[in-house]
Amino acid sequence: MSNGATVRLRPIEPAEAEAHWRWNNDPEVMRWFSTGFPVSRTRFIEGYADRPPNSFERTVLGIETVHDGRLIGLISLGDTAHEIGSADFDIYIGEKECWGKGYGTEATRLACRFGFDTMGLRRIQLWVADANAAAIAVYRKVGFVEEGRARRTLRVHGVWHDMVLMGLLDDEFAALDAVPSAD
Repeated sequence: MSNGATVRLRPIEPAEAEAHWRWNNDPEVMRWFSTGFPVSRTRFIEGYADRPPNSFERTVLGIETVHDGRLIGLISLGDTAHEIGSADFDIYIGEKECWGKGYGTEATRLACRFGFDTMGLRRIQLWVADANAAAIAVYRKVGFVEEGRARRTLRVHGVWHDMVLMGLLDDEFAALDAVPSAD
């Protein structure tokens, strides 16, 4: 669907529900997400097969390594608004041994290219915890800029964190995407 040098984005399969459930139940993987209450493995896998197909309103894609075809994470472009061409972006790399290797940066770039070029979006935005320095660095590298802040809205291990709103516009991304990356 979208190919990079180290990762590709592709539709996820019902058979991959087990990996997704494992990631969603790993406190280290999910530490910066508001996940609500835990869901049993059986209920999660049954619900996975019944999830709606990808659409303009919500697209979820797997992040797969090019060298071995392994699913390592997910991206989402959701809450898409037709009238303003805007979508919310989420990503996580669920396989911890793949953290810090540039996979998230490349997957974020590919997702933005897909959103702007294929979906015709004008804007992509995201919310990130202010203490999640690694994610903020990735988003800035791809071209996102801070647009706002919701103070003390995420509680992690008893500590309240601000959530930072970051956004990227199609013309900003096009200008940056034309320049070769120094990753």
